[in-house]
This record gives sequence, C-alpha cells and structure tokens, in this order.
Amino acid sequence: MQVNESIENYLEMILILQKKKGYARSIDIATELGVTKPSVSHAMKLLRENKYIVMKPDGYITLTGSGAEIAERMYERHSKIAKFLMSLGVDEETAFNDACKIEHDISDQSFEAICRHIK
Repeated sequence: MQVNESIENYLEMILILQKKKGYARSIDIATELGVTKPSVSHAMKLLRENKYIVMKPDGYITLTGSGAEIAERMYERHSKIAKFLMSLGVDEETAFNDACKIEHDISDQSFEAICRHIK
C-alpha cells in the first residue's frame, strides 16, 4: 500500500487521540479531521487490511508497530515544524495548521535543518 498524505493524517490523528484521550474511535477521528463517518470507515478498512491498525470489537482503534512508526514520524514533524514557525512569530493556531500541510512534503534534509535550528 502506498502511504499517502491521507493515510499519514489518519495514523497521526489516531496517535494524537490516544495521547489526548487515551483512546481513539472512528467517530472521534471523523470529528477531529472534519471528514464523514463513511470516509473514516473506508480508511480504517484500508489501514486494517494493511496491518497499520487493529480495531477491537468495542470500536477502539490501536496502532500496530508499523502504524505507530508512521504516526510518530508525522507527529514529530508536525510538532517541530509548528515550533519552528512559532519561533518566527507565527501564531500557534496558524503554525499548527501550516505544519500539517508542510509535514508531508518537506524533504528529510530540510526537516533536519529545521530541527538543528530550533535546538
């Protein structure tokens, strides 16, 4: 399966919900991402089939090792890019929104340079 921006966003949101609430459910993902429940259902089916997540009978979703690896990488990029933008004077909400757009396309070299800069 090709891991695209949409898949990365779903995995990252599962991780964020788990950190924030202690759990992730499809309805929470739909609410946070502003997408429809059928869109989330389709995405969860793809993520299950590709072994990125496990869905429990009670509806709770957990990341597998490979799913968590992708989610953590995207979460790190999102957080560090947002921190960098805020250090330039961008307000927090805008920084996090822009970081979400940048995190998927930025090269490893540029991301590493940002990380060096914010240390």
